[in-house]
Amino acid sequence: MDTIGYHYIVEASGCDEDILRDPNKIREIFIKAAEVGNMEVRSSYFYKFSPTGVSGVVIVAESHISIHTWPEEKYAAIDVYVCGNKADPEKAVDYILEAFNAAYAHVSEVKRGIKEDDETFTHMILTWEEKLDRKNKN
Repeated sequence: MDTIGYHYIVEASGCDEDILRDPNKIREIFIKAAEVGNMEVRSSYFYKFSPTGVSGVVIVAESHISIHTWPEEKYAAIDVYVCGNKADPEKAVDYILEAFNAAYAHVSEVKRGIKEDDETFTHMILTWEEKLDRKNKN
């Protein structure tokens, strides 16, 4: 069995505050993102903090999509992790950023489970930033 996985760590800024406060809307977006990313949804759980903020996870056959939000800062910390080559996590990330109306994203892609010659495992990291053009959004 291949141990390679892809973990996307996303810092999303300038997001829609109303979405970041709504666990049901986030669940809906994540389930659609899993579909867009060719992932098979197994379960989900979301929790709304008082007074604001949401933490949640969608478990997919390939691994998970998770989040914690700070609506007052218009910020969301998002993780998308998949094993294997069937899923397209980058498409899922793009869908989430679009749905959240994010203005900016700092993304790190971590290729995990790389087997070394000495039978240990390591990872590689690729990082980029995106200023997202939302001028045409209503």
